[in-house]
Amino acid sequence: MSSSRTASVRGLARRDTASRELMDDPGCDPDRLERTYRQFTAVNRLVSGWRRLYRQRIRPYLDTRRPTTLLDIGFGGGDISRALAGWAAHDGLLLRMTAIDPDARALRHVRRLPDAGVRFEQASSAELVARGDRYDLVVSNHLLHHLDAGELSALLADSLALSRRLVIHNDLARGRVGYGLYAAATLPFARRSFVHQDGLLSIRRSYRRAELQAVVPPGWRVAPMFPQRLLLLCEKGP
Repeated sequence: MSSSRTASVRGLARRDTASRELMDDPGCDPDRLERTYRQFTAVNRLVSGWRRLYRQRIRPYLDTRRPTTLLDIGFGGGDISRALAGWAAHDGLLLRMTAIDPDARALRHVRRLPDAGVRFEQASSAELVARGDRYDLVVSNHLLHHLDAGELSALLADSLALSRRLVIHNDLARGRVGYGLYAAATLPFARRSFVHQDGLLSIRRSYRRAELQAVVPPGWRVAPMFPQRLLLLCEKGP
């Protein structure tokens, strides 16, 4: 491990709230950004655990006769939204997927992909609240660690306003083992996309369980999930 990476591992005791991810720069290399969006599919398949979350926490809310509505906030590469829609369709369950992201670059990316039965929109959660939208389920992936305290508070308030039944915010948990494994696994992609550098920064920016529970309002529950993940949950109804 390089000396700089060793220093980063040693610095995991506290969240890095000052650094910003390369792909968040509006002027970043568009080719590297596009490759990053495409590589999210493989990265999320390995580490995000959404197949398990679909089976255990989302599928019980779905039905073969009545459509269930689901909102994905901050869809990024769009792979999570597309996967959820595909799994539900495979199981013969009715799911109406809406996915939002305020970044126009993300919307351009998903519009190049084959149709997957997902309604993608460039919008923020606040805009959906303002127009009175409601969904049965609300989810996000790798969103919490991007937000400062005010933005986190606003997201959670929006999530409650938008959801009738369940909210799942799925994010990384900061830890040395995950950091080291991710650093080694993604090093070959360091020059062609932002997956390596931004992924390591995402881990440094992410919470530990007690840290996240301490900053969320009553009614929210933080649950750990393997491998090295945190679920921020609010269950509003059966």
